Amino acid sequence: MFKKLAAEALGLGDIGKIIPSQDYDKVDSDDYILSEDNEKIFFLIKSKRDEYCFTNRALIHIDGASAIDRKRVLRRYEYYQFPFSNVVLQTAGTIDLDVEISFNIGNVPLMISVAKGQVDQLKDLYKALLAIQQVVHHNHSLLNFSNDSIQKAIGSIASGKQENVAKSQELKAINEYVFAWNTNSFDRYNQKDFSAIFEKYINN
Repeated sequence: MFKKLAAEALGLGDIGKIIPSQDYDKVDSDDYILSEDNEKIFFLIKSKRDEYCFTNRALIHIDGASAIDRKRVLRRYEYYQFPFSNVVLQTAGTIDLDVEISFNIGNVPLMISVAKGQVDQLKDLYKALLAIQQVVHHNHSLLNFSNDSIQKAIGSIASGKQENVAKSQELKAINEYVFAWNTNSFDRYNQKDFSAIFEKYINN
């Protein structure tokens, strides 16, 4: 009892544990995986209150306000819609019992603590999140370049005269082309599956 109170006083009452892959079917997050769409868990941290489930597509956060309250809030963050930023790994000092990884996913800041004996596994997650951040940023830049390119092309076409072409036909043709261009660019530069990155960096 004294150890429990001391841990809570030091802010250590909710240190998480990295769950091995063979036990993924025993956690709550497993019930919310889109397995029908080939989603799978690659990394999972469970504490008394929370679960942080990193799949190939999204972070699933099961948020518990209290360790003694069974009420949970489920939040899902698709990586391509909620980019990672400010990814920081804080290793343990001499007297520390835990290590921390913190990041923003979209505009949501998260900080997760795990026992310092699992720091090597947390380093793997750190590398994976950085890699996903870089890919999403690169893809967003390419999508912006694509949008800028099509706008310049439209401006160039609009400045010229199209002989023997009705304005309504010209407008329809341009709209159809722009829609197809934007749809193709969106699909091409919004990667949704990051299995390859997790498979490269996650070794647990």
